[in-house]
Amino acid sequence: MAGFAAAVYQRGVHFVQVPSTVMAIVDSSVGGKTCVNHPKGKNMIGAFYQPRCVIADVELLGTLPDRELPSGLSEIIKYGVIRDPEFFEWLENNIELLLDLNAEAMAYAIERSCVNKAEVVSADEREVGIRATLNLGHTFGHAIETWQGYGSWLHGEAVAAGMAMATDLSLSMGWIKPTLASRIKNLLNRAELPMAPPKGMTPDDFMHLMAVDKKVLNGQLRLILPCGPLGNCVFTGDFDPAALAAMLQNSCS
Repeated sequence: MAGFAAAVYQRGVHFVQVPSTVMAIVDSSVGGKTCVNHPKGKNMIGAFYQPRCVIADVELLGTLPDRELPSGLSEIIKYGVIRDPEFFEWLENNIELLLDLNAEAMAYAIERSCVNKAEVVSADEREVGIRATLNLGHTFGHAIETWQGYGSWLHGEAVAAGMAMATDLSLSMGWIKPTLASRIKNLLNRAELPMAPPKGMTPDDFMHLMAVDKKVLNGQLRLILPCGPLGNCVFTGDFDPAALAAMLQNSCS
């Protein structure tokens, strides 16, 4: 919100990001997306506007409420799934250290995450191509957040459920092997994150809310889905609609 205000006040004034959560450090402080939410959709009003610098003090993380840490870990796990298989394997071996706020492990995970995001953003700042892959799980996750009215689930909790749903969809279409699907969902579970939508949310709720997602093009829903070996994903509208409907039905039940 502060970044959005800086972007529009006098057509842009300098600002500095001082992220104080794991989520902010590894995700929102890097990349220049600034926005506010709208009742009809997450992140609907905003601008691309880079901070002059980012100051991330990991000691602040010790002051967070308990739910904030796993929420941030969901975005860290995402980088491993979409582009960094060696990092994913490191997370499998060290996720408990991160949950315990081990300083050395957390510093490594933050640095590796920020490098991953910066590489993608440098190649595609305005999200016309590869940057969209950073939204793994976000189409489903944003629908969850919007349906709840924002604030009930943290962003990372919704994204984690969305990643699990995207994983299930890819698995059902044969785009990933069962062993990879199990590894992704097992790591999310070990990170103490939800892997299903909130009770009461229906497939129709998802379809209605995803129809206004910013990645919809000419009325065609496009999703980021894991594909092939670990560390790969696709941004595509070429998925099986019946498989999507079946996944949503299974997830919501």
